[in-house]
Amino acid sequence: MQLFLSSSSRANRVVFGLLSACIPFPALGQAPVPVRVVSVQTAETIQTTVQPATVMPYFSVEIHPRVSGYLKSIAVDIGDKVAEGDRLAEVAVPELERRAEVMQAEIDQRQAKQTQAMAGIELAQANVDAAEARIREAKSKQVAVEASVAAAQAEHDRTDDLVNRQSIQARLLDEARMRLDSQKAARSAADSSVVAAQADVQVAKAKLAQAEADLNAAKAETRVAEAELQELRVMIDYAVLKAPFDGVVSQRLANLGDLVGASAQSQNALFLVNQVSRVRIHTFVPEREAAGVDRGDALVCSFPAFPNETISATVTRTSGRIDEATRTMLVEAEWENADGKLIPGMFGQATIELSVHANAKTLPASSLRFSADGQPYVYRIDADGIVSRADVKIGDDDGSTIEVMEGLDINDQVIDAHLQRFVDGQQVVVIN
Repeated sequence: MQLFLSSSSRANRVVFGLLSACIPFPALGQAPVPVRVVSVQTAETIQTTVQPATVMPYFSVEIHPRVSGYLKSIAVDIGDKVAEGDRLAEVAVPELERRAEVMQAEIDQRQAKQTQAMAGIELAQANVDAAEARIREAKSKQVAVEASVAAAQAEHDRTDDLVNRQSIQARLLDEARMRLDSQKAARSAADSSVVAAQADVQVAKAKLAQAEADLNAAKAETRVAEAELQELRVMIDYAVLKAPFDGVVSQRLANLGDLVGASAQSQNALFLVNQVSRVRIHTFVPEREAAGVDRGDALVCSFPAFPNETISATVTRTSGRIDEATRTMLVEAEWENADGKLIPGMFGQATIELSVHANAKTLPASSLRFSADGQPYVYRIDADGIVSRADVKIGDDDGSTIEVMEGLDINDQVIDAHLQRFVDGQQVVVIN
């Protein structure tokens, strides 16, 4: 046997108990009072809580423009289904488009400077190569002149020796000396040519470095301009508003030609798009029962729009906190809504399974009474029909069946609903 017990009020039974308390006790020795009895039974009880529920879109997004301008076109209206990336509207941004054209022209100009700088590098490299060739030529001449100087020196020394031995005329020594001096002069000229060529190489390399620096600067300027152009193009792309996900346009908040601005404030939204292929069911559980709600708990929801149908889901998540104003905790369940049957905003009733008690002791709620101070008790009857009051501790209660936690055993018999009060030891007669 399985019983579903909810957290409904026990007010009716309290009133009944108080009414019965007003009836005087019967005098002992009177004829036994006829009563009906019920027995303590075992059953599986399921504690539930029933709370109002609301259907919410899985995602709900206000669409705001990222750029300012006049609304150029509107592609959708209220109720239209959209897919992710679909065009919703477009904002006219002629100023951004003009700035993009100017920036593109500046990029073209900087790229031309890059080409010019590359040509300058090639020219500077050619000058370096030419200067290095002149060094090699000057050094070759330097070597040849050194050889000539050595030959002239040798001839001069030999002539000087012959003149000293008076083997030849003295004027031949003068001629040899003149040739030696001429070759030494040529050597000095060759050395100067090498130095000059080396200086030309340094100048050419400096010009090459300058040309390379000019090229790097031109490339850097081009990259900066390209980044600025890319940023402009991103802003121009923002002028086209697109759907962030598959959903339905629930609100259109602007008209063609409206001047719109870049703002995240709600009053500046152009559209409200809801994802309804999957929805969330929100319900708020009172503080006294919130601790019993866990992820995965069964949740059954009914809606006035579908009086003969229920939706079975599970608790997907909870807020994990009690709202200080309402003393309730948000509980959420997800539902695949491909057919669009559930509409965001629908109101219903959610029944959440809190706990299951196997082999619980149960009694009909009609057998329960309450003392003046609100304590529950029953009238237990033994095999001889003798009454004794038994205080009980009750658990789950669905209004028709109660769970007996303490005070009774299985198969104990207790008096069912009866207006009369009884006293311990009183004799009754069971009629059922």
